[in-house]
Amino acid sequence: MKATIWHNPKCGTSRKTLALLEETPGVDVTVVEYLKNPPSRDKLEQLYRDAGISPQEGLRTRGSPAEEMGLTDDGATADQILDAMAAEPILIERPLVETEKGVRLCRPQERVKEII
Repeated sequence: MKATIWHNPKCGTSRKTLALLEETPGVDVTVVEYLKNPPSRDKLEQLYRDAGISPQEGLRTRGSPAEEMGLTDDGATADQILDAMAAEPILIERPLVETEKGVRLCRPQERVKEII
Protein backbone atom coordinates (compact mmCIF):
# COMPACT_ATOMS: atom_id res chain seq x y z
CA MET A 1 0.00 0.00 0.00
CA LYS A 2 1.19 3.51 -0.79
CA ALA A 3 0.85 6.28 1.78
CA THR A 4 1.68 9.95 1.44
CA ILE A 5 2.22 12.03 4.56
CA TRP A 6 2.30 15.83 4.53
CA HIS A 7 4.85 16.12 7.27
CA ASN A 8 6.57 18.69 9.46
CA PRO A 9 9.66 17.12 11.08
CA LYS A 10 9.47 19.68 13.91
CA CYS A 11 6.01 18.42 14.96
CA GLY A 12 5.89 15.55 17.46
CA THR A 13 2.51 14.29 16.25
CA SER A 14 3.76 14.30 12.68
CA ARG A 15 6.92 12.38 13.66
CA LYS A 16 4.86 9.81 15.60
CA THR A 17 2.47 9.37 12.65
CA LEU A 18 5.40 8.87 10.28
CA ALA A 19 6.87 6.29 12.66
CA LEU A 20 3.55 4.37 12.71
CA LEU A 21 3.53 4.34 8.90
CA GLU A 22 7.16 3.21 8.68
CA GLU A 23 6.58 0.44 11.24
CA THR A 24 3.61 -0.98 9.34
CA PRO A 25 4.60 -3.86 7.05
CA GLY A 26 3.68 -3.38 3.41
CA VAL A 27 3.31 0.40 3.57
CA ASP A 28 5.41 2.36 1.07
CA VAL A 29 5.65 5.88 2.51
CA THR A 30 6.18 9.08 0.56
CA VAL A 31 7.11 11.96 2.84
CA VAL A 32 6.29 15.48 1.70
CA GLU A 33 7.65 18.25 3.90
CA TYR A 34 4.72 20.52 3.20
CA LEU A 35 6.44 23.70 4.41
CA LYS A 36 9.08 23.17 1.69
CA ASN A 37 6.76 21.61 -0.93
CA PRO A 38 3.21 22.71 -0.14
CA PRO A 39 0.24 21.04 -1.77
CA SER A 40 -1.65 23.07 -4.32
CA ARG A 41 -4.96 24.66 -3.45
CA ASP A 42 -6.72 22.01 -5.56
CA LYS A 43 -4.85 19.21 -3.77
CA LEU A 44 -5.77 20.67 -0.37
CA GLU A 45 -9.41 20.88 -1.40
CA GLN A 46 -9.32 17.22 -2.52
CA LEU A 47 -7.56 16.09 0.68
CA TYR A 48 -10.13 17.77 2.93
CA ARG A 49 -13.04 16.50 0.83
CA ASP A 50 -11.66 12.93 0.96
CA ALA A 51 -11.05 13.25 4.72
CA GLY A 52 -14.63 14.43 5.23
CA ILE A 53 -13.55 17.64 6.91
CA SER A 54 -13.86 21.31 6.04
CA PRO A 55 -10.91 23.60 5.36
CA GLN A 56 -11.83 25.29 8.66
CA GLU A 57 -11.23 21.96 10.44
CA GLY A 58 -7.88 21.62 8.66
CA LEU A 59 -6.74 25.11 9.65
CA ARG A 60 -3.80 25.32 12.02
CA THR A 61 -4.63 28.01 14.54
CA ARG A 62 -1.90 27.44 17.11
CA GLY A 63 1.50 28.78 16.06
CA SER A 64 0.18 30.30 12.85
CA PRO A 65 -1.12 33.71 11.74
CA ALA A 66 -4.64 32.33 11.17
CA GLU A 67 -6.30 34.56 13.76
CA GLU A 68 -4.46 37.70 12.68
CA MET A 69 -5.48 36.96 9.09
CA GLY A 70 -9.15 36.76 10.10
CA LEU A 71 -9.38 33.08 9.15
CA THR A 72 -10.85 32.04 12.51
CA ASP A 73 -13.70 34.55 12.19
CA ASP A 74 -17.19 33.16 11.64
CA GLY A 75 -17.34 34.92 8.27
CA ALA A 76 -14.18 33.30 6.86
CA THR A 77 -15.13 31.15 3.87
CA ALA A 78 -13.66 27.82 2.80
CA ASP A 79 -12.31 29.51 -0.34
CA GLN A 80 -10.55 32.20 1.70
CA ILE A 81 -9.00 29.58 3.96
CA LEU A 82 -7.85 27.40 1.05
CA ASP A 83 -6.34 30.41 -0.72
CA ALA A 84 -4.51 31.41 2.46
CA MET A 85 -3.23 27.86 3.04
CA ALA A 86 -1.90 27.67 -0.50
CA ALA A 87 -0.07 30.96 0.01
CA GLU A 88 1.06 30.28 3.62
CA PRO A 89 1.47 26.53 4.23
CA ILE A 90 2.10 27.13 7.96
CA LEU A 91 -1.71 27.42 8.10
CA ILE A 92 -2.13 23.73 7.23
CA GLU A 93 -2.75 21.51 10.25
CA ARG A 94 -0.62 18.41 10.15
CA PRO A 95 -0.07 15.63 9.53
CA LEU A 96 -2.35 14.75 6.65
CA VAL A 97 -2.03 11.18 5.37
CA GLU A 98 -3.48 9.84 2.13
CA THR A 99 -3.77 6.17 1.15
CA GLU A 100 -6.00 4.22 -1.20
CA LYS A 101 -8.38 3.81 1.78
CA GLY A 102 -8.81 7.55 2.31
CA VAL A 103 -7.35 10.63 3.95
CA ARG A 104 -7.03 11.50 7.62
CA LEU A 105 -5.85 14.49 9.57
CA CYS A 106 -3.89 12.39 12.05
CA ARG A 107 -4.47 14.23 15.31
CA PRO A 108 -4.06 12.10 17.32
CA GLN A 109 -1.54 10.02 15.38
CA GLU A 110 -3.53 6.78 15.91
CA ARG A 111 -6.07 8.02 13.36
CA VAL A 112 -3.67 6.88 10.66
CA LYS A 113 -4.61 3.27 11.53
CA GLU A 114 -8.07 3.91 10.04
CA ILE A 115 -6.58 4.11 6.54
CA ILE A 116 -3.71 1.60 6.55
